[in-house]
Amino acid sequence: MADNKNIYQQLATASAASANQPFALALIAGTKGSSPQRAGAKAIFFPDGKIIGTLGGGCLEAEVQSRALQALKTGQPAEFDMVLDHDFGWDDGLICGGSVSGLILPHAATAADLWHKLAPVTETIRWGVKEDFSIAIFPSLIHQLTDSKTADGWLYHETVSPPVELWIAGSGHVAQAVVPLAQQLDFAVTIFDDRPELANHQYFPPATRLRVGGWHELLKIQPPAAPAFGVVVTRGHQHDALVLSEWIRFPFAFLGMIGSRRKARIMREQFIKQKIATPEQFDRIACPVGLDISAIGTHEIAVSVIAQLIQKRAGITNQPKV
Repeated sequence: MADNKNIYQQLATASAASANQPFALALIAGTKGSSPQRAGAKAIFFPDGKIIGTLGGGCLEAEVQSRALQALKTGQPAEFDMVLDHDFGWDDGLICGGSVSGLILPHAATAADLWHKLAPVTETIRWGVKEDFSIAIFPSLIHQLTDSKTADGWLYHETVSPPVELWIAGSGHVAQAVVPLAQQLDFAVTIFDDRPELANHQYFPPATRLRVGGWHELLKIQPPAAPAFGVVVTRGHQHDALVLSEWIRFPFAFLGMIGSRRKARIMREQFIKQKIATPEQFDRIACPVGLDISAIGTHEIAVSVIAQLIQKRAGITNQPKV
């Protein structure tokens, strides 16, 4: 199964081979109550039983797969609406109590040009499925609609945006554990450090952007205009404070720093006393960064940080994350 962030690349690849291996795209267009996936979840179904992506697994996915295979035989797209109650999900334990609605599109390969645009998305694109089941980019006149509203003549629509920029100050063990996870989950990562022996592609994946040099020069670099996140995980308290003294003024949508609550309290007092930041500015900082999952060790800390980044990213967008 592919990660959701790769589904458009998978659709582009499948479309190129569709003459020999047809497929149907199924997606969840809406949910009510509890459900195993949210709106925007997608899966690609092939005649040989192969599935790329997921609609949540279990009996829901099995039922949609059966309908997708039938759609491939008939060539007819379809809508589905399923209540995930006791009768539907007993065998697989999928008794969520909610309902899901969605679409099955056996002609998704005809939108190959769109999938190619979305695979390496560099600008925000809104696309959808019309009432005749055709797939298209939204006209500019209705482009400003939120995904929670239904546009006349459309069965489904969503917005796909470029990855959120994630700036990480520091290239030590925590950064090295965070970066691969962040990139798998569709963050565009830039590492900042003054240590070329660590801030290099021996320790970070090739897609990682590296900014290496003296801190006073690195901290003059302004963040991107799009919503960006910052995480401060340098090699010590002094370097953390140096980076934070500049980054705290940047319009990050989220800014976190590694450390204890005591560290945060002491640094807060220093920043306010030295008029580096106001109490309101400092109180925006998440320190310790990461959700409280009682993490032990570098990799568990990385998981807690990534979990918080996902949570914050979901809070600044109103479209399905794909």
